[in-house]
Amino acid sequence: MPAAELFEQDVKPLEVARRLRVSGKSAYQWHELWRAGGAGALNSRGPSGSRCRLSPRCLEKLTAYLEQGPAAHGWVEDQVWTAARVATLIGRKFHVSYSVSGATRLMHRLGFSPQVPARRVSERDEQAVTVWKEATWEEVKEPGRSAGATSASRTRQASPGGRPGDVPGADVAAPRS
Repeated sequence: MPAAELFEQDVKPLEVARRLRVSGKSAYQWHELWRAGGAGALNSRGPSGSRCRLSPRCLEKLTAYLEQGPAAHGWVEDQVWTAARVATLIGRKFHVSYSVSGATRLMHRLGFSPQVPARRVSERDEQAVTVWKEATWEEVKEPGRSAGATSASRTRQASPGGRPGDVPGADVAAPRS
């Protein structure tokens, strides 16, 4: 590790921090570890956090279950895997308790995203959607407002000169600036 080499050359912890672009606190902690146990004490201990409670084989099965969709496992209301549903599924299939946040992290690790359908619903008729977009949408969408009908000013919404003649206040002279 570069920090151990620098400590062996009697480089001060703040200079080590500057050279390695880390905080001074980290450099001082490394220095204490190095003094107590040498360069080996600075080796990584691996990723922090608890280990996955599912074996690689169980993770493969879970992936297969998730790809089947929620309806295959009793959730017929919609085709969305929520983290709570995944935690429940893990409990039912593998008899292992996962929190909702733990299920979310596990889903991300497996390449899934909670609360977003992986595919379109099976009942979707692409041809009907295309026809509706081409024929009906143009008829029902409203035209946007013209640029002259709006104002970016909060205090002076529109000038009197831009008002139609038949609205209240049309006969009032424009205020002086």
